[in-house]
Amino acid sequence: MRIPRAIHRWSLTPRQAIALQQRLRGRVRVEPLVWPVRRVAGADMAFSPDGRRCVAGVVVYDLQTHEVVEQALAWRDVRFPYVPGLLSFREAPAVLAAVRKLKIPPDAFILDAQGYSHPRRLGLASHVGLLMESPTVGCAKSRLCGTHDDPPAWPGTFAPLRDGDEVIGAVLRTRPGVKPVYVSVGHRVTLDDAVRLVMTCVTRYRVCEPTRLAHQLVTRHRGDMD
Repeated sequence: MRIPRAIHRWSLTPRQAIALQQRLRGRVRVEPLVWPVRRVAGADMAFSPDGRRCVAGVVVYDLQTHEVVEQALAWRDVRFPYVPGLLSFREAPAVLAAVRKLKIPPDAFILDAQGYSHPRRLGLASHVGLLMESPTVGCAKSRLCGTHDDPPAWPGTFAPLRDGDEVIGAVLRTRPGVKPVYVSVGHRVTLDDAVRLVMTCVTRYRVCEPTRLAHQLVTRHRGDMD
């Protein structure tokens, strides 16, 4: 898959990375997703035990046939320290390398990560979506920032995730009797689209199928980094 030319370098200090997030946040676009969506790519990461290498996996899932139509992996050395709020600088280069290997451009991406629900409104899902110029959704299993009430118990319901008076995401119940997930805009989607897309991709599990399959993929290949 062709990705636009990089708009910044990756060799940055944490202070420079924070400043870059502040500059890039204004480039993220919230706009309606074009439906119907058929092919959705899920992306996830795994790290070597010593934290020096990582592998990114991307799985393209067909919502009509319920089949995997393509998958790709990319290994990279980790060149940025672990700093909460700056994970995209540690993980995005590998994710983008895996996406470049795809032959079938997906209609949208879902990342097991934050998007707009980030202290500087530029989590991994927004950062990667901006660099790919593709519709992207963040669907994380835990909260990075903001407050919320518990969503109702039935699937498809959600509570707003707020940072002060601003709604930064949705706390979405995907299955009855399980913890919710944290959905936010990545790039080129609305929050309603993001919630709808995640629920469209949910099968029997708490997380949506494309990211679940991507997690399985990188877990299987984590040992290849030894």
